[in-house]
Amino acid sequence: MSASEPIAPADRTTYSKEISRNRRKSFGLLTFFVVLILLVGIAIDVLIGGGLYIAVFAFVIAVAMAFFAYYKSDAVALAATRAKPADPVEYRRYHNLVEGLCIAAGLPKPRLYVVDDPAPNAFATGRNPEHSAIAVTTGLLEMMNRVELEGVLAHELSHIKNYDILVSTVAVVAVGAIALLCDIGLRFMVWGGLRRDRRDNIDAGPIGIVIAIAAMALLVLAPFAALLMQFSLSRKRELMADARGVSLTRYPPGLASALRKLQTDQAVVHQATRATAQLWIESPLDREEGHKGAKLNSMFDTHPPLAERIEILESM
Repeated sequence: MSASEPIAPADRTTYSKEISRNRRKSFGLLTFFVVLILLVGIAIDVLIGGGLYIAVFAFVIAVAMAFFAYYKSDAVALAATRAKPADPVEYRRYHNLVEGLCIAAGLPKPRLYVVDDPAPNAFATGRNPEHSAIAVTTGLLEMMNRVELEGVLAHELSHIKNYDILVSTVAVVAVGAIALLCDIGLRFMVWGGLRRDRRDNIDAGPIGIVIAIAAMALLVLAPFAALLMQFSLSRKRELMADARGVSLTRYPPGLASALRKLQTDQAVVHQATRATAQLWIESPLDREEGHKGAKLNSMFDTHPPLAERIEILESM
């Protein structure tokens, strides 16, 4: 089946259910982060007092960040990677493949960009299908043949159709708010020490000491818990986007071959950062450097191993 052939009604129903499921997961993720922020505020209140005021302040900052990220996340990501609009004539194959896949997926055509970088990679960004963009590196366009590039683009369009790009924005903003609140609490505690009434309560007995230790542990561990949740969610969505992308092209070997080339190539995207790493089809950072001597580092990976993704695609 060609990419331009419309998907069956059953597939459209499946897509619709997946989109609804992703929206529910987004709400659940946001609820988790809100609860975590409240717990952090309570921990600050236990240790230094005034934690609720700090929590309210952090919520205000988080809401402002959320609005900015919701409406400007695509512009920020594109500017951070120095992506430029893809000329329809110079990058005709790129435009033609996306147009055909959009017909198959029932999506409006996203804005297309190119990042001048020899490392092969790609990402999607935006808040919804009507306000979305795809960016690919020049290295990807040069390295991939037609079916491989089609597989990569279908993967990115699946992120757009499934609203994964919105979930990523929510996660990044929430993690930032939690890290900010914990940092404020720890700095107040280190610089100002415990307030007198807090010291009296803590010295009142073993229960007070346990509560204080638990509060300090929460301030230290909360950012890591939030990051683990964010990265875990990102890894699952990459696997889902692989499967959905293949359902558009009807040709699993295309994406599998593309991922093999990405696995072989060790180049890193020069404009990539850890803040934007989860957007790309595979980690744009130095894979070897990130895993030296520590299996624990894999817990903080933004993507599942390429070998695992290739194995799943080859079994389809």
